[in-house]
Amino acid sequence: MTLSLTVTDSADPADVEAIGRELTAFNDADVGPSGRRPVVVLVRDEAGDLKAGVSGYTAWGWLYVQWLFVAPDLRGQQMAAKMLTAAEDEARRRGCHGAFIDTFNPAAETAYRRQGYEIFGELTDFPPGRRRLFLQKKL
Repeated sequence: MTLSLTVTDSADPADVEAIGRELTAFNDADVGPSGRRPVVVLVRDEAGDLKAGVSGYTAWGWLYVQWLFVAPDLRGQQMAAKMLTAAEDEARRRGCHGAFIDTFNPAAETAYRRQGYEIFGELTDFPPGRRRLFLQKKL
């Protein structure tokens, strides 16, 4: 069998989907189905414009907060805490026992720690001059 290895920044979406499908099948056989479901929290103003939001998912009893955004005019008003609480409450309803999030922003670290998250891992110089922190919380 002859194999080829390709490195690209423009993969066919069907190939990327196949990677996910194959990994999911492997993991399902190895540890059982993840039960992965998206979790999204949206904050809109009276005009319907998105002002803040959380996007992540629940799987294997955990909430993963992948993205958390707060518009500049809402920062400092505990909006991250309100959204995290909403996402955590939904995760509990789904039977989750823990949550995790990562950041390289010092202000976000402060907000997450205030919310009860604790650091469990760190990458230095990611990005250069900063540290990427991985935080978790029992739900």
